[in-house]
Amino acid sequence: MTTITQDTFLMCAPEHFEVAYIINPWMEGNVAHGDRLTAQGQWQELVHALRSVARVDCMPSAAGVPDMVFTANGGLVLDDKVILSAFKHVERQAEEAHFAAWFAARGLQVLRMPAGLPFEGAGDALLDRGSELLWLGHGHRSDIGCAAVIADMLEIEVQPLKLADPRFYHLDTCFCPLQGGYLLYYPSAFDAAAQERIAARVPAHKRYAVTQQDALSFACNAVNSGKHVFLNQASPALCAQLERWGYTVQQIALTEFMKAGGAAKCLTLKMNEPRTLHSGSGHVVEATAAL
Repeated sequence: MTTITQDTFLMCAPEHFEVAYIINPWMEGNVAHGDRLTAQGQWQELVHALRSVARVDCMPSAAGVPDMVFTANGGLVLDDKVILSAFKHVERQAEEAHFAAWFAARGLQVLRMPAGLPFEGAGDALLDRGSELLWLGHGHRSDIGCAAVIADMLEIEVQPLKLADPRFYHLDTCFCPLQGGYLLYYPSAFDAAAQERIAARVPAHKRYAVTQQDALSFACNAVNSGKHVFLNQASPALCAQLERWGYTVQQIALTEFMKAGGAAKCLTLKMNEPRTLHSGSGHVVEATAAL
């Protein structure tokens, strides 16, 4: 008999969430303009929706780290290991100790990047859903040098992708691997070489290029659990495509978090990422571009 493991996501309540500084274009003009009560309601709606199909674990929030609500950036989890994030901006570096303590308390082996190598977890490192492959976004927050380190630490193939538009500063804002090897992405967020690499690895019938409107609504910043997709907002055309692929789409307004540059995926970290295959060794593909 096949055992189906329920997805588990880590989240952090927005008790201290606010736009308190500017480290991405979405934050500009939004400092101190958030509504924490609305944010709490939107977050609770996402939690409720996810708990209908998955498990949600919550870590304590903390004063002084308003972006810790974006748990996707806390690290990269695979099997019983987690590579802890090393945030580029000083404004977020205090989060690292909170995440490290939470991961260690759950029995995960906490791995760290070499000093001076920025890495922002599952914001920039996304596992493919059809093969044993890790996609790594670089160019804004995470360093391309992380590719070789991750490949060695996790014994997995790593495919670097250069991000070219500052509005899409993390890979998960413009790139969403889905169960079964499908992919949503916004091609203009990547340089030409990255677009070619995506096309070479994901068959045309399994990838869908979202429009600029959907990209700016953070439709690619979606949570996928089984055949369910949870996101902030999507056009009828995008919803129809997802439904053709067999997914059920649930739109949940996350406008308060978009003021800080995040939506559904940013607010979650998948804690039980399984390996699709076991290659036994890691390597980096075409990791030659420089920041």
